Amino acid sequence: MQIKTLNKIAACGTDLFDKSVYTVGEDVAAPDGILVRSASMHEMELPESVLAVARAGAGVNNIPLDKCAENGVVVFNTPGANANAVKELVLLGLLISSRQVVPAIEWVQTLKGEGDAVGKLVEKGKGQFVGPEIKGKKLGIIGLGAIGGLVANAAVALGMEVYGYDPFLSVEAAWNLSRAVHHAANNEEIYEKCDYISIHVPLNDATRGFINKDTIAKMKDGVRIMNFARGDLVDADSIKEALASGKVARYVVDFPSDAVLGVENVVAIPHLGASTPESEDNCAVMAAEELIDYLENGNITHSVNYPDCKEPRVTPYRVCVLHKNVPSMVAQISGVFTATGNNIENMVNHSKKEYAYSCIDLANEPKEESIEKIKAIDGVFRVRVIK
Repeated sequence: MQIKTLNKIAACGTDLFDKSVYTVGEDVAAPDGILVRSASMHEMELPESVLAVARAGAGVNNIPLDKCAENGVVVFNTPGANANAVKELVLLGLLISSRQVVPAIEWVQTLKGEGDAVGKLVEKGKGQFVGPEIKGKKLGIIGLGAIGGLVANAAVALGMEVYGYDPFLSVEAAWNLSRAVHHAANNEEIYEKCDYISIHVPLNDATRGFINKDTIAKMKDGVRIMNFARGDLVDADSIKEALASGKVARYVVDFPSDAVLGVENVVAIPHLGASTPESEDNCAVMAAEELIDYLENGNITHSVNYPDCKEPRVTPYRVCVLHKNVPSMVAQISGVFTATGNNIENMVNHSKKEYAYSCIDLANEPKEESIEKIKAIDGVFRVRVIK
């Protein structure tokens, strides 16, 4: 099998591919799978051979998800693999949003050449960089997933009063959350109560401009906002206006844009959230493992466009069908095997919005005519036989 890499992927990930089975590299012409980090795939002509794309990272806005789904291409990401790295940078963001460390460092460089007077000048000038401590302040976290939950727990340990809101909070995430975290009823409660706000939600059409003129108006005066999720979650014009008026004291963003660069009280970081060797290794390993398990066993874990489906193989023959989530699809697929006398030992079907996945373990090798009949069913995107 062929695996194409669109970015440099850590060797600890690519080394997981058995060299007797896989060829991994940038120059693969007809890949079965693609490993990608930040390279944009929106203008890429996707080869028909591609079965899956694994993003070594959490964000997938560089991948055309619906286009992939409609071609029967499963897209994976690696949630949680870079969570600790981003958490640490968010904590740094909290501190530099409060203590004026960045402008202070820039100012002290101007004292070069003052010789023995530097010490006195430092003591004389440091008063302009006074900033409040975070201990005892209220932090609001919107989105309590892998990163948000870690930030919440760490902030509690630093003595902050933490409020969290996430209408889609998973049971696992809830178990891992500190009991000291206040569960806000909605975003408005966070806006009204919190001195600091950190956003940890995905970017999509519904969340673009999530923080805007109207939401900022509901916040406390002098609020400090951290955005280590995606730049477009915060409307640039709204944040600039709020900074100019003093409504927002500081905006720390890990996704700089021309609109916010050079704006007073914006701390722009060049997308360093996951830029640690540990994070890159974790993401590479998880992405490779997801891709291998899907290509070899048809199991789907951490897909963003198809439902997760992880089933142990009970026979040597597995048929994987990616299709629309419509009525009677399962009956049509199973009916084909019934008509050709192939016994189904195990069959599962999972759906995710408009897309679905059926995984069928057969007692005997399926006939070619059966596979062709399933491919011909209206709404079927791809059929694959693993043996």
